[in-house]
Amino acid sequence: MVGRRKYDEGCAVSHALDLVGERWALLVVRELLLGPKRFTDLRAGITGASSDVLTTRLRELREAGIVYQHRLPPPAGSQVYELTAWGAELEPVITDLGRWGSRSPSMPHNAHSSIDSLLLSLRSLFDPEAAHGFNATISLRIEGRPFRAQVADDEFHLSSGEPADPIATLDTTRQTLADLLYGPRRLDDARRSGQATTTGPSDVIARFLKLFPLPKPAE
Repeated sequence: MVGRRKYDEGCAVSHALDLVGERWALLVVRELLLGPKRFTDLRAGITGASSDVLTTRLRELREAGIVYQHRLPPPAGSQVYELTAWGAELEPVITDLGRWGSRSPSMPHNAHSSIDSLLLSLRSLFDPEAAHGFNATISLRIEGRPFRAQVADDEFHLSSGEPADPIATLDTTRQTLADLLYGPRRLDDARRSGQATTTGPSDVIARFLKLFPLPKPAE
């Protein structure tokens, strides 16, 4: 972190900001919360950061012990970035920050967001009361990427990869999912237009989509 401006205070909050407070740093962490990624995947998810800036942030996060780089085993063999165990502890911080930010009166809900950002918003906005009595494991395939969404005992769990035995599946795009979750789009309409494909009970998918209401803006 040579040359960076730091707070240098004996305060854990200011020290945390020294580590992840630079622009784009927390977004890199956000993009890695659901699993390792190649540099090109990170660039696709963080479109506002240049390659040079992203390279710098990744180097700083590696030096801080938050991210590490390694090569996937064959047949993939790709170089990827992944959160360390300590870096992964930032998950509740980002979830709570997303929940807090979603109440901003100036939140640009219609602006572009990455697939990971949209799916992680489900963790921030999950309503346990709305989910009471609902238990289901759902396969979400967003633009070809598989995710496991599970609701059980008024809790929500999300991870990358195909679930072993989902009760229902939803295959769609990031934009259509955003419209189904937070816009006026109805599931039946998205299915008829071919912008969403489901298997299993459609009422399970419809109920699932209602578990993540946007909060009222802060006054």
